[in-house]
Formats: sequence, structure tokens, C-alpha cells
Amino acid sequence: MRRVSFALSGASWPCSEGLDFLGDRRLPLGMTIQTMGAKGPGAPAAIPAEIKVKYVLYARKSTEQDEKQALSIDSQVKEMLQIAERDGLEIVDIRRESHSAKDSGQRPVFNEIIKDLRSGRYTGILTWAPDRLSRNAGDLGSLVDLMDQKLLIEVRTFGQRFTNSPSEKFLLMILGAQGKLENDQKSVNVKRGLRMRCEMGLWPAPAPTGYLNEKRMDRKGHVLVDPERAPIVKQMFEKVAYEHWSGRKLYHWLKFDMNFRSVTSNKPLTLGNIYRLLETTFYYGVYEYPAGSGNWYTGKHQPLITREVYEKAQEWIKRDKIVRGESKEFAFTKLMTCGLCGSGITAEEKFKTLKTTGQTVRYVYYGCSRSKNLHCKNQYLREEELIKQLIEIIGQMDINETDIRKRFDEEMHRIGKFTKVFLGQKKAVQQEIEFNARSYATYVLNEGTPTEKRELLGMLKDKLVIANKVIKIVR
Repeated sequence: MRRVSFALSGASWPCSEGLDFLGDRRLPLGMTIQTMGAKGPGAPAAIPAEIKVKYVLYARKSTEQDEKQALSIDSQVKEMLQIAERDGLEIVDIRRESHSAKDSGQRPVFNEIIKDLRSGRYTGILTWAPDRLSRNAGDLGSLVDLMDQKLLIEVRTFGQRFTNSPSEKFLLMILGAQGKLENDQKSVNVKRGLRMRCEMGLWPAPAPTGYLNEKRMDRKGHVLVDPERAPIVKQMFEKVAYEHWSGRKLYHWLKFDMNFRSVTSNKPLTLGNIYRLLETTFYYGVYEYPAGSGNWYTGKHQPLITREVYEKAQEWIKRDKIVRGESKEFAFTKLMTCGLCGSGITAEEKFKTLKTTGQTVRYVYYGCSRSKNLHCKNQYLREEELIKQLIEIIGQMDINETDIRKRFDEEMHRIGKFTKVFLGQKKAVQQEIEFNARSYATYVLNEGTPTEKRELLGMLKDKLVIANKVIKIVR
């Protein structure tokens, strides 16, 4: 076998011709890396340059209250900026957020970051820890999807880096799931603690009106009787149970006579607050927690009323609710329009306690519904003044006398039947009275029921408008 040799760096190496399988296709041994990278048929691909990552620094604290964890966000930003300076990272934006990450899709700033990642504004996230990004499966899945789409190149934390590799994405999901596990465990522990507190007869929430929460840490869950409001709350139950007061009468008594205000908001109780208070069993010593769960507990607090008073109050509240649930009917609504903006006319009733007599009087005001103009300046008009103006212009109105005569005859027939059956008079009354449409309309406006007044205005051919407390006829 013939032997050949070749030189490499000045040395001679023998080679057997029978082992040279490449032949002429063998590359010259003196070829450099630059030559191998040259363009040409069959040349290897060039080594790609490193992609520059554009980071957004995201700092978040769990609570939305300013007084808690006040330094948390600033400390996160400070630490991560030091890392960015040390490693030469490009920070495009710094985003701060005070919001819980427990629920998916509820953080406005985080949602904006997701949109910016999709648009290509950022390609990386710099944050203190994985649980700052997500503590729920939904938001964590959004980040992993962006990695799969190669829109998110890297997530960097204080001590870790996560890129689009199976193992690193898996680790990121585990750390995010750990945050969710902590939330779930915290929820279970809190519920167990509240349940244990209820079993001990303690109140696990802000004290109801008439009580105050004990501020001492060693008496957490205990409530004290509010010496200012508790006597009034007791009177509320007694007035409903024994004097059959309605919720609205209680409302005016509390607001105008007693100047009663909530301990938390320092505002008068609304009508809804009053009804919820009257339905609270806590005031006679027992309570259900959570509401609607069917779990009842006997409290250690001092009751304000007896169960007998509570049950009597509930009987009257049920009757009051039936009356309260009926729709209010006002005589002149939906029959006139606003003379300034063209909206409909609505009515509102007000109650006022007279200082001289102590009686509560009712007033009805008519005004613009503002359905077409929220800033309409049309003034309100009292019902008494409205009726007075209608009577003054009744002679100018175009009235459908046929319909009014029909209503008049029906009324006279009813009166005649009453006098015949009850009083024993045989002569019909309607035969002795001469019909006058405008006089009858005036009588209905003064003495009729809201339904009769509404029917009367429905018989008018003219259109009525109210503008600055004045009724006008529009033809």
C-alpha cells in the first residue's frame, strides 16, 4: 500500500491512502473559521448574534391600603434597579401596582403589561419574585403562553432567570402555583379561625349599630354596648313591635328628631339600613355566620332586646314590606312634560316633622325627570300649587266633554244607588243636578283620588308643560 504524507504546522504526518474516504471533498486543513463561515454553496450557517431584551420592571404589593406595606414597592424597585445596573439590563418602563394577585385578570397594570408584551414594546420582565407576577393559574398561564409564542424571552427575578425552555417554564409554573397554594391555605385558615371564634360566642366582624368593637388585642372579637346608640336601637324595636311604626316613620324620627348617625360613616341611616337592622337577630343574643349558612351561634355579648320583642317587630315588618313593595302612584306624572328640555315629569315625596305640633306631614313635588338632559335646571313644583294653577287655567283647556260626561254619569249612578240602598231614598239624585264639565273637573282636581286626577288629565286634548314652576298649555 502506497503511503502519503501532509504537513500541518510544520509537522509531517503519514497517512494511508486506503483510509482516505473523502478524497477530493476533504476540506483543506489550513482553512480557518472565517473561511468556513463564508457564504457559498454548502457553507455552514453563520452564528446568530445575541438578542437584546427590553425589560419592564414590575413591582407589586398585595394590599391596596396605603398604610400597609408602604415601603414594599419602593424597596422592590430599588433592589431590581441595582441588578439592572450590575448586569447591564435595558429597563424600558417601571410599573407599580397595589393590588391583590389572587384573582385572574383583575390587575389593571398587569393587564397593560400583557398587552405591551403582545405588541412588542417589551420582551422581558424584571420583578422581585415570581409571586409578584401571579398568584393564580390564569395570569400565570398568560405568561407561559407568551413564552411559547416567543413574545416573552425572559423573566428575571432577584435570584433566578426563566427563559423559554421546558425545565425553566416548569419551575416558573411551580413557583407561581406555590403562591396560589399559600392563598388557598390562608383562606382555609382564616375561615377556620372565624368559625372557632363564633363557637366561642365572639363576633367575627365589625360590630352592628348599637355596639362597639373591643380594641384590646387580648379581647379580639368581643363587642361592647354603645352607650350612645344602644338605647335608641332598643327604642326602634319597641316602636315597631308595640306602636306599629313603619320603617319610613322610623327613618324620619331618627334623622330629624334624634339626629342619629352611624358610628363608622357619621351619616344618617338609610331606609334600607333600618330594615336590615330590624331583621338582625344579633340584638337578642344569637346570630348566623356566614349569613345564609344555617350555622347559628349564641353570643357572649349583652342583648339589647328580648326574643319576644324581636318576633313582634318582625310580624309588623312583614306587613310594612307588603305596603312598601306596592308601587307609588302620583296623580300628575307621565301626563306633562318639561318645558325646558322635553323630558317627562316625575314626582318625589318628602316628609317633615313640624316643631310646633310634632306631626309628620307629607309633601309631593313634581319636577323634570332629566331623561333628555341630566343638567336641566327646571325647578320643582309642589302638588298644591300645581293643582291651584290647573284650576286657574281649566277654562282655557280643550276638554273631551264626552268622556268627562261619561265619568260624571257613572259617579252619579253610584251616588244614586248608595242613597237608594243605604238611605232609602227612591228619587235618583243625578236628575236634580245640572252637568258642568269644568266644574266637575275642578272638583276632581281638589277632591279626587290620584287615579281620578290622572284619568281627568288624560281627557284633556291640550298638552301641558311645566317650566320654572309655571304650567303652560301647548296646542
